Amino acid sequence: MSGRHYHGSVKTHADASVELGAIAANVAALRAHVAPAAVMAVVKANGYGHGAVPAARAALRGGADWLGVVHVAEALELRRAGVDAPLLCLMSIAEQAHADAIAADVDLSAGSADMVRRLAAAAAVAGRPARVHLKADTGLGRGGAVPADWPAVLAAASEARHTGLLTVVGLWSHFASADEPGNPSIAAQLAVFKEALAAAESAGITPLVRHIANTAAALDVPQAHYDMVRIGGGSYGLATLPGGPPSWLRPALTLRARLALVKRVPAGTGVSYGHRYTTTRETTLGLVPLGYADGIPRAAIGLPLVFARGRRWRIAGTVCMDQFVIDFGDEPVAEGDEVIIFGPGDDGEPTAQEWGEALGTISYEMVTGIGARVERSYRD
Repeated sequence: MSGRHYHGSVKTHADASVELGAIAANVAALRAHVAPAAVMAVVKANGYGHGAVPAARAALRGGADWLGVVHVAEALELRRAGVDAPLLCLMSIAEQAHADAIAADVDLSAGSADMVRRLAAAAAVAGRPARVHLKADTGLGRGGAVPADWPAVLAAASEARHTGLLTVVGLWSHFASADEPGNPSIAAQLAVFKEALAAAESAGITPLVRHIANTAAALDVPQAHYDMVRIGGGSYGLATLPGGPPSWLRPALTLRARLALVKRVPAGTGVSYGHRYTTTRETTLGLVPLGYADGIPRAAIGLPLVFARGRRWRIAGTVCMDQFVIDFGDEPVAEGDEVIIFGPGDDGEPTAQEWGEALGTISYEMVTGIGARVERSYRD
């Protein structure tokens, strides 16, 4: 990974290179890990920054049974690209084009009786029943129906089923702290989910799939696997568990740039906004044409999280919107030399996991934060 090598024909100033074979292999490995449960590969947020359509196709090649997105627009993008796998839109919003989604054979989620009725109305417009996953809030305190509202959701779904406007395909929920092994909320949420499933059964609702496990639970909470697990970060070789993903998952994305400018400067040279870094001797500065608009956090000042010429270097001074600076000392760098921001770690380069830990966030924020002007390239 060192030197000036770029995969494919990419000649831009920066490149997010995605190893599609890694996505396929990650999904295959996770599928084996959670068997006999099915696997939903979540490709929301532009495939966690990796590209939704290429990531979806790679995940399906790896054996994913379902795909998941958040917004209807994301689902319709996949359908327009010819992706015809079972597909769930995980968040239903009143203003979304639900009739278009139903017509495109996209499953939708409902976490309230009102949303069930909205989806039934959209089904009437689409001319076919809505395929719906009813969501229970088992303790995350986000989307879904709390236990007191769950009977009303089931009643609305039963009414829509009897009119032929709705099919209940799934019952689901989401964990708050599955990435904290042993957290008591995990068992508590499983207990609430079990009660929600029992209430649905009593109401005559038997779903095709029951699902509550995210990547962390798929890896660490086997009793949460049920009929299907939803793999988000895991598909891309990432996880929010302590220490990151297991070694058998491979990060699929490498973020690179080329030095746009190299210059010698004297001691006492202030670098970047606010002169928060000043050179202590004559040195070589290299300008990296990536900034916080491209996903390099402004808080990364001083961190040794960039890789060039076989070693790591600190970010010198404030990260700007479009660029940051590295103090290379007397290293013989040149304009056009490659700098790796993060990758799988094969050659000692930082990983997205390391960036997240250094900045008090998670690897998911690093990969989804890569801006649109950074070109994505793909390889198998």
